[in-house]
Amino acid sequence: MRRIGRQTGEHGEAVQEDGRVGYIKGYDPDSLRELVDPSECEARLDEIADLRSLPSMLERVWLLKVLDRLDDALRLADEAVRQARMAGTRKDLLRARVLRATVQQYRGAHAAADHELAACVAEAEGQGWVPIAAFAHQHRGRNAFEAGDYDQARDSFKRTVFLRREAGADDAALEAALLAVDTVERRRDPVAVNG
Repeated sequence: MRRIGRQTGEHGEAVQEDGRVGYIKGYDPDSLRELVDPSECEARLDEIADLRSLPSMLERVWLLKVLDRLDDALRLADEAVRQARMAGTRKDLLRARVLRATVQQYRGAHAAADHELAACVAEAEGQGWVPIAAFAHQHRGRNAFEAGDYDQARDSFKRTVFLRREAGADDAALEAALLAVDTVERRRDPVAVNG
């Protein structure tokens, strides 16, 4: 399996803040899902199993998701959204909602994930929270890509590139978003791309 993307900066500031980016080894070129070392993820999950802070909960949701323990991931994602709603900031709530939507995506509930991600994008852009908006667009693009909606995927990934540039993202983060655009373009029209 060919890997695309780089280890750092791929998901934007929200992932970097909670430390998960170190577990991402690349992206599957067919699904754009994260490639991880399951043993590293299992070890980290065991390490933080008893922590109850919102960042720890979000990290556990992500770990459960990439380990394909989706029922557990969804239950914990719902709990994290409730906790963020009661005790977190609006930015915390948006991050929790985006992560919950990615669990819905992995479960194949693409319409529900898109609805949630579209709402998160609208709120983040409305508030001028550029890094969170880019994060939500990136995941909306992945969800659309997986659902076969290549026009929406392309639009979301292009918006991610624009927002990351606006936020001053490093070359690795921009490269990853540009690779996602390129992957969608190849999927949309393989003849035009390959000659």
